[in-house]
Amino acid sequence: MSKLVVFGATGYVGGRITDEALRRGHAVVGVARKAEGLHADVEARTGSLHDAGFIADATKGADVIVVATPGRADEQGRRLLDVLPALADAARAAGARLSFVGGAASLLVAPGGPRLLDTPDFPDTYRAEATAQTEVLAALRELPADVEWFYVSPPAKFGAWIAGERTGSYHVGGDVLLSDAEGNSHISGADFAIAFVDEIDEPRHSRARFTVAY
Repeated sequence: MSKLVVFGATGYVGGRITDEALRRGHAVVGVARKAEGLHADVEARTGSLHDAGFIADATKGADVIVVATPGRADEQGRRLLDVLPALADAARAAGARLSFVGGAASLLVAPGGPRLLDTPDFPDTYRAEATAQTEVLAALRELPADVEWFYVSPPAKFGAWIAGERTGSYHVGGDVLLSDAEGNSHISGADFAIAFVDEIDEPRHSRARFTVAY
């Protein structure tokens, strides 16, 4: 059994990762600005990801730190990228593995590129979040070798608006967007969480990004 600290535990993806971890018997500390809605078996912590002292305290004893929060700037202009040094310090102190729910936009649409973010039809609505998550991935790749991490990119169609069902099946890729035989690139929230916690239970990607889809 591992101890997971999940930042964004009340969100769409963080909540499903929390549920999957509990299903497998892991201990979960759920971190959110408000603790309403967390499972009774979750140790709830309320605080800000932008408080280095809080991060250090909340992650004590963690085996895995899960970051399932938006990358874009909040109403105060604070970005996920800005807190990466504090997260890295916390991971070192706890001897924990950092893990991130990332974005799809940094994936290549085909071997050799371009990135999904750089395609002509990429929606401007998602550009700020996509750019922010791409910057986080780039910064992770520059972290010193003593910080262990992984970053999971979802497929092109992913979110509460297409939640789907739990099937227990998925495919794993690297830096290229995955699509099924019909050209659809999607996965349910529950199956994304299964893939994420599978990586926690049986690590296969060291200091690397991977993607999952049907």
